[in-house]
Amino acid sequence: MAEPVEVNRARVLEGLPHGFLGRRGGVSNGVVAGLNVGLGTGDEPKAVTENRRRAVAAIEPGARLATVYQVHSADCVIVTEPWPDAERPHADALATDRPGLLLGVVTADCAPVLLADPVARVVGAAHAGWKGAVGGVTDATIAAMEALGAERGRIVAAIGPCIAQTSYEVDAGFRERFQEAMADNAEFFAEGRQGHFQFDLEGYVVARLQAAGIGAIEPLHLDTYGDPGRFFSFRRATHRAEPDYGRQISLIGLPPQ
Repeated sequence: MAEPVEVNRARVLEGLPHGFLGRRGGVSNGVVAGLNVGLGTGDEPKAVTENRRRAVAAIEPGARLATVYQVHSADCVIVTEPWPDAERPHADALATDRPGLLLGVVTADCAPVLLADPVARVVGAAHAGWKGAVGGVTDATIAAMEALGAERGRIVAAIGPCIAQTSYEVDAGFRERFQEAMADNAEFFAEGRQGHFQFDLEGYVVARLQAAGIGAIEPLHLDTYGDPGRFFSFRRATHRAEPDYGRQISLIGLPPQ
């Protein structure tokens, strides 16, 4: 019997088609075994296509999947129709007010953020690695949602599986770059081994959302690095000298009216 797709959901997004998926429930094999949805991996294209189909079916059967070509930017695009894979815009966030679409972002340690204004019926999804997070990808997503009629005080957001602070060691230069952006950013770094620090990516994203005036924020506290049975992790694969790494997907859409 095939393993079911594991879906992690957020209380603040209850009533909306959404989910933070991991690696369980897919057909890929080898180092990317499971529900690998990464188009840029060395995985069999047919396996990735099937995994994406399973992901959509687990959240909103019959919906059309919209994704972007992620480049660690702070750019958000408004979606009215999905793009062919070869024509996906270079961006790291999406927003829509169209039912029947599922917005998807793929991650492998970066933070996936799903957002919604249920009253205005507007949703968004953001891929927040450290570059995009400090550059303002969540702020860009909120702005795009407001352009569609959302109000930030009504927007709720959830942060899915990402690398936890205990797993995210960085050097002093990394910490200095964040402090140059804003002195208060020092609070997101804990002391590590000599000359190194532990960065709290999830906590930083929460703080950016709070500063933007988001109504409710729910971090799921799921560590991609520390749970290899459930999640893909770029850093874990690098530390293990593996030749490739999988990507998981996070999805959100709007129910029919």
